[in-house]
Amino acid sequence: MSIHPTAIVDAGARIHESVNIGPYCIIGSNVVIESDCELHGHVIVQGRTHIGCGNQIFHHAVIGNPPQDIKYAGEPTAVEIGTGNIIREFVTVNCGTLNGGGVTRIADRCFIMAYCHIAHDCLVKDNVIMANCATLAGHVHVAEHVNFGGLAAVHQFARIGRLAFIGGGAMVRRDVPPFVIARGDRARLAGLNRVGLERNGFAPERIEKIENIYQILWKHGWESGAPRLLQDFGTDEDAQEILAFIKDTRLGICPPRED
Repeated sequence: MSIHPTAIVDAGARIHESVNIGPYCIIGSNVVIESDCELHGHVIVQGRTHIGCGNQIFHHAVIGNPPQDIKYAGEPTAVEIGTGNIIREFVTVNCGTLNGGGVTRIADRCFIMAYCHIAHDCLVKDNVIMANCATLAGHVHVAEHVNFGGLAAVHQFARIGRLAFIGGGAMVRRDVPPFVIARGDRARLAGLNRVGLERNGFAPERIEKIENIYQILWKHGWESGAPRLLQDFGTDEDAQEILAFIKDTRLGICPPRED
């Protein structure tokens, strides 16, 4: 273990011997940091925070501080971070709240760029990329392989489906289903995330099939299109994923763009 002499590490913290802690870092008493992590300098990790193996956390990131929620009264909530993530400068990740399940989670292999904010009770799954200043309000759920452009923001309780792309500067106030692009203020759906699908190994015929699925839904509406979708695509796994996402919406689904 390498701990810079200017760092302040509470005696109660559990730090693996392979971890490097840079200058002026502050590590609280309930923090756990697993093997092969590096905190580059001026990083603050507080609260009940568990950081898995192989994470890189850059200067002035603040992880595990209390949520920006006026109802929070110091309850013992947590942050959980998986493996292989890159968390860049000035990122903030707040701990959970009792009303939201008590835990803010970032899974594995995410790339969180400078000045991003992940609020209380968010769930960010594997391989998510958040460009500079992207912001998640409380209770947001982000599925695997979602990309956020810079300065995008997501409303409380919204969900972002797998392999979606959120355009730069988008203001997302409703759920964004899998495989699509959302952009604009207020965000609307702007077609398939074809580049993302191709990069993740989707064959051309599968991409065209997903395009046809969405054409049915956009033509007939999210609810009215579901029976037609089942008629045309039956138990197709992509159709089932999209339908399940729509069924579980709380805020409603982002509308398609107006051409």
